[in-house]
Amino acid sequence: MESQFGIAHVWAQGDFVMRSVAILLLIMSIASWAVIIIKTLALVKYKKQARQAKDFWHSEDFSAGLSKLDTDPSNPFRYMALEGREAQSHHRKTSAHLHDALDISDWMTRSLRYCVDEFTARLQAGLAILASVGSTAPFVGLFGTVWGIYHALVAIGTSGQASIDKVAGPIGEALIMTAFGLAVAIPAVLGYNALVRGNKNVLNGLNTFAHDLHAYFVTGARVDSGQGHHNVSPIKKGA
Repeated sequence: MESQFGIAHVWAQGDFVMRSVAILLLIMSIASWAVIIIKTLALVKYKKQARQAKDFWHSEDFSAGLSKLDTDPSNPFRYMALEGREAQSHHRKTSAHLHDALDISDWMTRSLRYCVDEFTARLQAGLAILASVGSTAPFVGLFGTVWGIYHALVAIGTSGQASIDKVAGPIGEALIMTAFGLAVAIPAVLGYNALVRGNKNVLNGLNTFAHDLHAYFVTGARVDSGQGHHNVSPIKKGA
């Protein structure tokens, strides 16, 4: 008797529309879980790299600081440090273009901001899938429920019997689609919120690192925010 109210029974008794809704919800679930797992693993890696970036400033020179950063080419902190050094070198050696007329502070701000924006876009990639699944999956499941109830009512009208044993089975099977839609949407919403919070923490660390790099490449020293003042931490320039 339990099999009459299970997902297998819904699949066996469902028509093309009901099966299409079930397949669509399954695809949405797989996509959302894939994004959650991939982005979570990446976020764990970025948080580790953010902790490594704090050791960058406890170095004798720039090269020693780079050696403390992960050599992974996707490391945003290492990439930003290298781009900042390249921007500084480019600004000093050339004056052939209009952008070279910018002073070193503006040019460095522009270069570092580009790195932050590029990494922000990388962090946000895939989150649109979670947002879309979280907002649409309940309605997709509800559509399957409405469709199932409609067919149940048609069957009741055809048979002319509206007893509880005739109604409970079809209605229960249709409501499974609502539960399926919620089961798909809830992890997507929770995963989206968790990833947004984690991304915000990583971006805060990256922006702080960018601020320190800007001060280092412009003045030759890292500026640490203190209580109402700035502490200047020099670091030797290395190749």
